[in-house]
Amino acid sequence: MNHQFIQGVTFDWNRISNDSYLRKIEALNDIERLDFNSPVTFFVGENGSGKSTLLEALAVAHGFNPEGGTKNYAFSTHDTHSELCDAIRISKGYRKEKWGYFLRAESFYNVATQEEKYADKKHPSAKYHEKSHGESFLALAQNNLRADGLYLFDEPEAALSPQRQLTLLMEIYRCAKEGSQFFIVTHSPILLGIPDADIYSFDHGNIHLCEYEETESYQVTEMFINNRHMLLNRLLTE
Repeated sequence: MNHQFIQGVTFDWNRISNDSYLRKIEALNDIERLDFNSPVTFFVGENGSGKSTLLEALAVAHGFNPEGGTKNYAFSTHDTHSELCDAIRISKGYRKEKWGYFLRAESFYNVATQEEKYADKKHPSAKYHEKSHGESFLALAQNNLRADGLYLFDEPEAALSPQRQLTLLMEIYRCAKEGSQFFIVTHSPILLGIPDADIYSFDHGNIHLCEYEETESYQVTEMFINNRHMLLNRLLTE
């Protein structure tokens, strides 16, 4: 039985204008539905393949602020989200999440600033701007990871060292075991190693499930580590 908060998404392309750039994203072109059966779902693919666009649409359609934060965040510094959120219908499960967070690497500074503005005596600020970028990134994630929560993370590894990525991996895995659901866009071969996660690849012209070892993040990393001298010699001398 599927216990996820978001069990699928259906696309209505009649609500997308013919001249929209969304129609030029090959992986998204004419897709009708995606199903989500795992507590952790990854979106992987080359830059510009549409994975962050879909994650953003899921977040906005579910009620999150386009720039990130909890559902209580209501601010805008630069309105850039696509119209895809208006053309999808989310299939919800029988459970309702108790908490949620939309984390975007690109707008983290704005969200951290807004967090300070929202703070009061009962809800003091975590003062993310007073920490290093990596420390604040991990602290924000850890402060918001709770049981029975819904989390959408866009490149959460962006500011994290490999060691901190392992820490985040453990936190995500623990939280998923406690009834939470995650959608994560990532290029990190470390995070992608979370056991039993579903990995949707946006490469090769369509969205499809793939194995960990089939991801480009894994293959390129493995090739570089195992053949570093040969690869560098070829890249830097040709």
